[in-house]
Amino acid sequence: MVNGFTAIIHGRVQGVGFRFFVKNQADNLNLTGWVRNLPEGSVETQAFGPIPDLERLLHYINTGSVGSRVEQVDIQWFRTEQVLKTFEIRG
Repeated sequence: MVNGFTAIIHGRVQGVGFRFFVKNQADNLNLTGWVRNLPEGSVETQAFGPIPDLERLLHYINTGSVGSRVEQVDIQWFRTEQVLKTFEIRG
C-alpha cells in the first residue's frame, strides 16, 4: 500500500505556471501522480509517496508559485495499491 492525497487548490492558480510548479516540486521529491486545471478555475492534484515527502509537497502547494495566490486547499488522504510511474501534467 502507498500513501497518497488528492488536493483541490483554489485561488489564482491558473495561467501562472502553477501546474508546472507542482510538477517540478513533485519531481524533486520523487513523488508520482498528476496535476490538472479544473473548469471553474481551480487546480486538482493527486500525489503518491512517503508521507514526509507528501507533506512537503503540500507545504509548497500552500505557499504557491510566483504569481499565484493560494486561497484554500482541500485535501483528502488515502492509501492505495495503484500508483503511477511518473508525475504528469494533465489537461
